[in-house]
Amino acid sequence: MSAITIAPHAVRGVPRARVGSPSASRLAARGCFARERSAREPAPLRLTRRGRVVVGVLGLALAAGAGGATLSAHADGPSVGSEVERVVVQPGDTLWAIAAEVAAPGEDVRDVVLMLMRMNELPSGGLAAGQTIVVPTG
Repeated sequence: MSAITIAPHAVRGVPRARVGSPSASRLAARGCFARERSAREPAPLRLTRRGRVVVGVLGLALAAGAGGATLSAHADGPSVGSEVERVVVQPGDTLWAIAAEVAAPGEDVRDVVLMLMRMNELPSGGLAAGQTIVVPTG
């Protein structure tokens, strides 16, 4: 099934006559014969009614998709910052102990440890005495 057809040898609406007939000489004198196409010249393409419907439906679907993407896109506002305080790590302090002090009641200490690692860009949970880390307050 195809939505595009290729026109036959002659252009539509051009009269045809047999070579050598009296009407052929009159038509040739007026330049009414379809000229022969060269090998490089492509045949004219024409969309059928079904092809035009398909192209129209695809265009509407594309426009609806672009419009839906535009309507659903929205920028987030500035994120609300949390208050932090700097803590200097003392000898014997661990990230787990600091996270347990900072964690809200009922909050999982493992989640707080991961949050502290992200906030301070720590590659692991190890801390060194004298190191300064950022800890959220309240």
